[in-house]
Amino acid sequence: MAGKWMTGLGLCAALAAGPALAAQPSEAQVRELMQAMNASSQFAAMNEQMAEVMGQQLPCVPTDYWKSYIDKTGTEQLITAMIPAYQHHFTADEVEGLIKFYKSPLGEKLVAQMPATLAEAAQSGQQWSRQRTADMFSDLQKQGKLGADGRCPATGGGHGS
Repeated sequence: MAGKWMTGLGLCAALAAGPALAAQPSEAQVRELMQAMNASSQFAAMNEQMAEVMGQQLPCVPTDYWKSYIDKTGTEQLITAMIPAYQHHFTADEVEGLIKFYKSPLGEKLVAQMPATLAEAAQSGQQWSRQRTADMFSDLQKQGKLGADGRCPATGGGHGS
C-alpha cells in the first residue's frame, strides 16, 4: 500500500511541477522566432522614430547621428538581450508554435501590416485621449475645480474639496 501511495505522491508532484519541467526554448529557436517576426525591420522603424525625436530634442546633434543607434550591431545586441525574456515566458513547444504561425500567410500578413496598424491605432488613441482630456477638463471647470485657464484656482489649492 505504501508503494502505491508513494507512486501516487510522485505522480502528483510531477503533474504539479509539469510547467516547470517544460523544455526551455534554445537560443537558436528564439532567434528563428525573431527572424520570423521580422524583428530587425521593426527595430529599424523604431530607430527612425527615435532619431526624429532625438533630432528635435537635441537640434545641435545631426539627426543622422541617431540613425546608427540600432544599426546591424545594435540589432544583434538587442536580440541577444531579449532572448532570456522569451526563454523565461515561453516553452520550446510554444516558440515552435509561434514560429509556425509567423511563417504562415496570416502571420506574414500580421508582420507586414503591424507598423501601419499600430500607427493608425496610435493616432486614434491620441485623438481619443485629446477628446477625453478636454471633456474631463470641461467637467472639472463646471464643478469649479479648475479655472477657465485649465489651472487650479488660486484659492483653496485645488486639493480634495
